[in-house]
Amino acid sequence: MALLAICIASNASAEIITGRVVGVADGDTITVLDADKTQHKIRIGGIDAPEKAQPFGQRSKASMSSLVFGKDVEVVAGKRDRYGRLIGKVMVADPSCAARSCPKTLDAGLAQLTMGMAWWYRQYAREQSAEDAGAYEFAEQEARARHAGLWHDPEPTPPWDWRHTSRR
Repeated sequence: MALLAICIASNASAEIITGRVVGVADGDTITVLDADKTQHKIRIGGIDAPEKAQPFGQRSKASMSSLVFGKDVEVVAGKRDRYGRLIGKVMVADPSCAARSCPKTLDAGLAQLTMGMAWWYRQYAREQSAEDAGAYEFAEQEARARHAGLWHDPEPTPPWDWRHTSRR
């Protein structure tokens, strides 16, 4: 709860969504079902995962699924993208927590970066807190250094470049 208070204080226009993840479209997009049975499409803020048809796209989706699918999450969303999806930080309970009601302390976007399943979306860094931007940048650098996930490829194509070239 303290996390939510901090996030709300840092973003007065933040929308808080709590619910269960009922769908994972890819490595950075999920669907959350709230208590009122309303579905919310969520674009994970601060990251860009490979497209499904791109190398590591399916592995990135599987990674996100293992992190959040069927689990309760808290989403702090600040805006919508051009597709109407809420863009937000998704928090989930750490998988190692065995208690019935575990706090949601694991940042799904940061976890994707740490495992080498996404890029830090530098273009939108100004929309993150300085703390999150620093953590996300560091996580990507560490994954690169370890050749984790998509960084096993010496020059992986970022999804924003792949989307541009695939439209031609």
